Amino acid sequence: MTPQPYEMLHFFGHDPWWMVLLKAVFCFAFLLVTVLVTIIEERKVLAWMQLRIGPNRNGPWGLLQSLADGVKLALKEDLVVKGSDKVVYVLAPIVAAIPAFMAFAVIPFGPAGGEVSIFGTRTPLQLTDFPVALLYVLATASVGIYGIVLAGWSSGSTYPLLGGLRSTAQMISYEIAMGLSFAAVFIHSGSMSTSEIVAHQQSTWFAALLPVSFIVYIIAMVGETNRAPFDLPEAEGELVGGFNTEYSSLKFAMFMLAEYVNMVTVSAVASTLFLGGWRAPWPVSTFWEGANHGWWPMLWLTLKIHLLLIFFIWLRATLPRFRYDQFMKLGWKVLIPVSLVWLVLIASVRALRNEGYGFGEVVLYVGAPVGVVLLLALLRDFLRKQPEPEVPETDGEFDPMAGGYPVPPMPGQVLPPVPRRPSRAPKQLQDALNGADHPEGS
Repeated sequence: MTPQPYEMLHFFGHDPWWMVLLKAVFCFAFLLVTVLVTIIEERKVLAWMQLRIGPNRNGPWGLLQSLADGVKLALKEDLVVKGSDKVVYVLAPIVAAIPAFMAFAVIPFGPAGGEVSIFGTRTPLQLTDFPVALLYVLATASVGIYGIVLAGWSSGSTYPLLGGLRSTAQMISYEIAMGLSFAAVFIHSGSMSTSEIVAHQQSTWFAALLPVSFIVYIIAMVGETNRAPFDLPEAEGELVGGFNTEYSSLKFAMFMLAEYVNMVTVSAVASTLFLGGWRAPWPVSTFWEGANHGWWPMLWLTLKIHLLLIFFIWLRATLPRFRYDQFMKLGWKVLIPVSLVWLVLIASVRALRNEGYGFGEVVLYVGAPVGVVLLLALLRDFLRKQPEPEVPETDGEFDPMAGGYPVPPMPGQVLPPVPRRPSRAPKQLQDALNGADHPEGS
């Protein structure tokens, strides 16, 4: 008999100390192995999409390439910047890496009631769970960003500092959208516990019931992990390497490890909140009753995590990096307003359903006002005339080195002519290049 959602938390807190330690080691090992596999997946998938060969030297079919990269980074010279804040400089990679591992403690690998036997002890396939588990996930994710911020500040260099500042703005912008997408799940499921949220998805996954929240979370999780096209804190084209420019050897490897572990964690959270968690996908669950029992749920969760990781890789191979103004506009002017409106709709539907209203009445009371607002917005956009842009008047000559730095001209300003030396080419060659001696049509 499947336990009710409110009974889920009674299955936790009864494990012996050695079982808790074993589960913690398993979560740590699972993340490390998944990171190694993800690096190989990324290099192989990118090579396939770009018509390249990819790694094929270390191990069979190049499968040990990520292990070789780790050994190479460990053997590199460990440099410490002379003008840095030494304590913060060393602690920053640790602060970035540890919270990424901590967040995985509340991810359910299987049903809380469908316990498995480990060395003769019955236990759920989850390290722990508590009533505010998802707030714990948000808190650890926020702490991890401080590692990047502190790394940029403590290096004492310009480009890492700019990367750290960008990371601060990125954290504030996309944490709000991510929290709002979580809130819709809280309202619909009535719980913040990960195991109870998965239990509420027995009939329908929340990705189908809450599609707007799912899309907002997918975009926000890419921004939170600093992955392309939102990799502004480490934009190598403009910031050399961003916050990690002054790092080398194992400290640089820890930043890379934190990035990939965060990718795995947010993918696991997305699977838990919106994709049914450890539940088998629809075609499998219809003809196989044992798919959601025993050790099989671990397989379904792992497959969903890897599908989302391949989605990360696909984005990197497909989309160019956003400009910083586009990035901020997407977070503040699109994701947050859409999430707020969607959250109000979900709360309204939930309140009407609790009052006993039927489906048709809920659609009428909630959908009709939304349709009227959308119609008025479309009419306003259709009738509004775009004002012609005004060209500002220029006063004085344009100084390309105003303030000691090269600046671009404002609209209406003209660059002064660049002095050039006379050409040394013969006159006949100049005329030929300029087309003076060429007949028309030649």
